[in-house]
Amino acid sequence: MSKKTVLWMLGILMLAGVLAAQERGGAPRGPMRGGMQTWLNDLEEAYKGNDREKMGQLIEDMKQRTSRMRPGTGRPAGRPEGFAGPGRGMRPGQAGAGDEFFPNTPMAKTDTEKKILAVLDDMDKNQRRGNMNVPVLDGRLLRLLTETIGAKHVVEIGTSNGYSGIWLGLALQKTGGKLATYEIDANRASLARENFKKAGVDKVITLVEGDAHETVKKIKEPIDLLFLDADKEGYIDYLNKLLPLVRPGGLIVGHNINQRQADPKYIEAITKNPALESLLLHGQVSVTLKKR
Repeated sequence: MSKKTVLWMLGILMLAGVLAAQERGGAPRGPMRGGMQTWLNDLEEAYKGNDREKMGQLIEDMKQRTSRMRPGTGRPAGRPEGFAGPGRGMRPGQAGAGDEFFPNTPMAKTDTEKKILAVLDDMDKNQRRGNMNVPVLDGRLLRLLTETIGAKHVVEIGTSNGYSGIWLGLALQKTGGKLATYEIDANRASLARENFKKAGVDKVITLVEGDAHETVKKIKEPIDLLFLDADKEGYIDYLNKLLPLVRPGGLIVGHNINQRQADPKYIEAITKNPALESLLLHGQVSVTLKKR
């Protein structure tokens, strides 16, 4: 049996689980073809490249989507969550995710914000595949947290193509702050620089290329917000090196904090330290306060 056949069988089984859950809940079948095809293509690409981390992310994502379709979730009839089209990465609270009682689409207050949101939307539609970007809602959360605490110095580990960095840059344009973002892959770093310039946030962002485990040692100034979205087993090392620089009242945000991907050592470090207060949001984003 070929690799592609195995992948398609896995996808069909998961799709059957979603449809069965819809039938049990009495909801009609919504159009899923675009999202499932994209998911299968991404899984095949990860399998061919032996990218276990990416395969884990994709399978965990599908598990979360199918679990949300079980009876009692209160989801209305229509398109299943997360299948709004190729790579849309939707979650509850986003436009089209079924929360009609709480309209929640990003709205631009200024022409500058309109331009940035347009670039983000284009990236979400056309660059998501292969870049493991945060979902739209998580990007919006990063912007909200950064602007709320008036961050002046944000550090991001894991730039990818710059999607989350632009959400952070949007907030930093309002706070007068700067982002230092770290990426080990040269191709993604190059794409990120193009996207930063296109969005007009390049002046508030410094991209550092190389192994962040080494390059972060050069950071000396206090950090207001630290965002971790790189090698999951490396989170504890980043935390150990940078927590002393996080200011009292500052935040550490971790992505992909779920049962399959998160390093237990990192979870223990942010939940067992009396100097920290941590919450888990959306089932995969940890927000940790360094207490004053």
